[in-house]
Amino acid sequence: MVARHHTVGVEIGLTVEGVWQCVVVRFEAWVAGVQDLPSKSKAVLTLGIVCRQLTMLEFEPDDTRYLQELAEFVAIPSISRDGNHDAMHSAAQWLVDQLPFAGAHLVETSGHPVVVGEWTGIEGSPTILIYGHYDVQPIGDRGEWLSDPFVMTRDGNNVRGRGVTDDKGPVYIVLKVTQAFFAQEGSLPLNVKFLFEGEEEIGSPHLASFIADHAQALAADLVISADGAMWRADEPSLSIGSKGLVSMDIEVTGAHDDLHSGRYGGVVPNPIHALGEIIAGLHNRDGGVAVPGFYDGIAPLTPQRCQEIAAVPFSEECFLKGLGLPVGFGEAGYSLLERLWERPTLEINGVRAGGKYTVIPHLATANVSCRLVPGQDPNAVLDAIRAHIGGLALPGVEIRLNVDEARIPAYSISANHPAIQAARTALNLVYPGQEVLLAKIAGTLPPVTLFEEYLGAKTLFFSFSTADERLHAPNEYLRIHRLREGMRAWEQLWRILAAGGRSLNPDRSDDPMKSSGCDDVR
Repeated sequence: MVARHHTVGVEIGLTVEGVWQCVVVRFEAWVAGVQDLPSKSKAVLTLGIVCRQLTMLEFEPDDTRYLQELAEFVAIPSISRDGNHDAMHSAAQWLVDQLPFAGAHLVETSGHPVVVGEWTGIEGSPTILIYGHYDVQPIGDRGEWLSDPFVMTRDGNNVRGRGVTDDKGPVYIVLKVTQAFFAQEGSLPLNVKFLFEGEEEIGSPHLASFIADHAQALAADLVISADGAMWRADEPSLSIGSKGLVSMDIEVTGAHDDLHSGRYGGVVPNPIHALGEIIAGLHNRDGGVAVPGFYDGIAPLTPQRCQEIAAVPFSEECFLKGLGLPVGFGEAGYSLLERLWERPTLEINGVRAGGKYTVIPHLATANVSCRLVPGQDPNAVLDAIRAHIGGLALPGVEIRLNVDEARIPAYSISANHPAIQAARTALNLVYPGQEVLLAKIAGTLPPVTLFEEYLGAKTLFFSFSTADERLHAPNEYLRIHRLREGMRAWEQLWRILAAGGRSLNPDRSDDPMKSSGCDDVR
């Protein structure tokens, strides 16, 4: 019997009996440890591809219903920093309603609620934990938006709205794939647990305690994150690392009240002047961070890594032109991509003091964030900044460093990890003929180090957001075609992982929990 199946742009003719014979031979040889067959990961991928060729889900014939549903989700103003109870609970409940077959429910925390659920109906199959977040960033300046941030608006091939690409659109993709499996096949191809939080955009301050308390219920062989954008829109990519984060406010206080700049100008210290001096002293003129000890612990880039980055097709000129900039700026001695992916940063994110009215303000504040790379200790970085600022001679003002709660180290996953290999195959099936780039996320995803610490599981970033879609900025948008591409890729990834058996966490025993939390998440 011959079966013909349409892949994404490719027609494949298969002899079914021959295909399954190939599967059995490869699988038995893998178990027996035969040396002349491909590596374990390659055998896993071969098995997964066979499953894909024989079975494919059907998705909606057009995008109408998908866009209607996604618009409902985007319409909920779930801004975690605002802390609106009704909005946060509404967004969480929207997710619960999408996953009735997984027993999804809300779990209250000391902050915003977490949504959890699970379907573990295949004994001996690998278990994955799907992570995403339903909270969004503040809208910023409403006047810069082309439309209401919480009314998803179509603009050609894109849809615009706060949270549409970070992270509601990518989470929606996973929900539709899960629903399609149940509707068409009656089950999922592997065991799946779900964890959607509402505090990612504020550093996930309550997630650590939640994961620690429920480590056994959340235990999985692999975490797959719907968050974490691809590098560019014109090529598929996977991220093998993300930067860590510490952030703080520098407050400089002078007199006990704002003072008339005519009556008191030139005779009292101005907190803005002092803050300006502090900010200027955080960097050298060549762009490097001037804080002693900031770079401690970072290993130098290897020649191999430099060659890998240099081989990435990339134009610094085009990159900067797309941002409206004639030249770049940053740490000397590194290319733009090396700085973006491999070097730490210290950035001033905001400055507040006084205003147009003619006063000497009593308070000046700078918001500061540091993105960290492997080898840096978040607490050590904070200590170095504190010592540096504390050593400055600025008479007449008081300096206070208010450190935010989150202290997140950098994260990495090996390019040879079975999950990365499976994901590359899934993307190759959706984007035939395109090389899958291994990039790094210059931003921070707080949960990934928590999953590694408490669950002993690595995280695979598998998002169909793209880094240029104005995440965190006015007019955030999502390319509509990424919805269907993402659905097909998530489907194939799950089939490949299911076919590979329990080989997703080679560094862990069968009982990995580092703490025994509750047996159930209620």
